[in-house]
Amino acid sequence: MRVVIYHNPECGTSRNVLTIIEAAGYSPVVIDYLKTGWSRAQLLGLFAAADLSARDALRVSKSPAEALGLLEEGVTDEQLLDAMIAHPLLVNRPIVCTAKGVKLCRPSETVLDLLDRLPPGPLFKEDGGLIIDADGHRVA
Repeated sequence: MRVVIYHNPECGTSRNVLTIIEAAGYSPVVIDYLKTGWSRAQLLGLFAAADLSARDALRVSKSPAEALGLLEEGVTDEQLLDAMIAHPLLVNRPIVCTAKGVKLCRPSETVLDLLDRLPPGPLFKEDGGLIIDADGHRVA
């Protein structure tokens, strides 16, 4: 199965998701969207597939969203898309695409829903949280 991750290597959640994918035995296509940027068509396609609005996908913390006035009432999805194209950091991450669907994988264990197989356990997040136990079962 092909796995694509729109990844920010500076983001702990994004790193956790990439670790989970690789631990499950996949060699994902990793797109560092801060370097490649976004196109309008790409964002619209990803958001539609993930059932997200531009507002749902807007990264608010540790982003210029507030300074750019994007949190104000009345800001349209078109304005948000324009801002996301100009400032790729505004798109929340990571977004993962597989044959099972597309999701904004926050929290990181959400990615397990998109994979055909689980990684062997035990598997921990960077912060020490258990994702997969020693018996290979998903931890709730």
